[in-house]
Amino acid sequence: MGGSSSKPQTPQQVYRPPPSPVVNESEKLLDKPWRDIEWTAVRKEKLLNEIKRYKPSVSSVKQARILLVGPIGVGKSSFFNSINSVFHGHITSQAVAGTTLESSVTLKFRTYQVEAGQNGEPLPFILCDTMGLEEGLAQGLNIEDIPNILNGKIGDRYQFNPVSPLEDSNSRNPEKLEDKIHCVVYVLDVSKMGLIPEKLFEKIRAVRKKVNEFGVPQVLLLTKVDQTCPPVEKDIQKVYHSVYLQAKIKDASARLGIPLLSVFPVKNYTREVELQQNDDILLLSALQKILHFADDYM
Repeated sequence: MGGSSSKPQTPQQVYRPPPSPVVNESEKLLDKPWRDIEWTAVRKEKLLNEIKRYKPSVSSVKQARILLVGPIGVGKSSFFNSINSVFHGHITSQAVAGTTLESSVTLKFRTYQVEAGQNGEPLPFILCDTMGLEEGLAQGLNIEDIPNILNGKIGDRYQFNPVSPLEDSNSRNPEKLEDKIHCVVYVLDVSKMGLIPEKLFEKIRAVRKKVNEFGVPQVLLLTKVDQTCPPVEKDIQKVYHSVYLQAKIKDASARLGIPLLSVFPVKNYTREVELQQNDDILLLSALQKILHFADDYM
């Protein structure tokens, strides 16, 4: 018989590209930054000079008073140290900063002046540091002390009492604008945002409510941005490219009711032994905006 046998057909191989590498959420970057910032030595010098030349819009006020408020260990004292370092030209540690979340390092109300250089003139702003906010009602900064702080009734080195706020014996005396707080700055650690108890957020919102009654502008600083996003840790210029940080900033804005335009990420000097130009620019940009808000109040 002349029939021919055929060979079995080999199934055609279909090309399948290798799976794309999984990108960690904290490593995703936007092509363009969602907020523009100039990362140059010229910009840093301009910011330094503008802040040095700043004068409060009311002649009777010589220095804008900025109040720092936030939970324990978020970087309030470190923010002052960082700003102080930038204007001194080297790392300083005048304010004692904590490294744990167990108890507040700042137990007294402290007012810090920043000088331009080692023996320079005091700059036209004062940073006021408070005891850390804690979850419990009788722990940390007592919310009832806020009005006295805002009105300039609490002086430097006043010892906070979480259980008993200051009773204002001079409430009939007219408060001077120069003694009042001109801008309140909330400070949160962005790397610990998910660990903040809701009761602590409620306490911060209660502080906001009291501050609102006085019409004082409010700003939010998010610290430790380099510790949550690997690309930002390598290059701080990626801070406004980070999808993860953008989401964290929006979340903090929504939870505290602070507009996005009043929220600023910063990187304090906590590990470095030398100043970094881009870190300085981020810090100075935030400080410049804070001074603008203080002027709005005055």
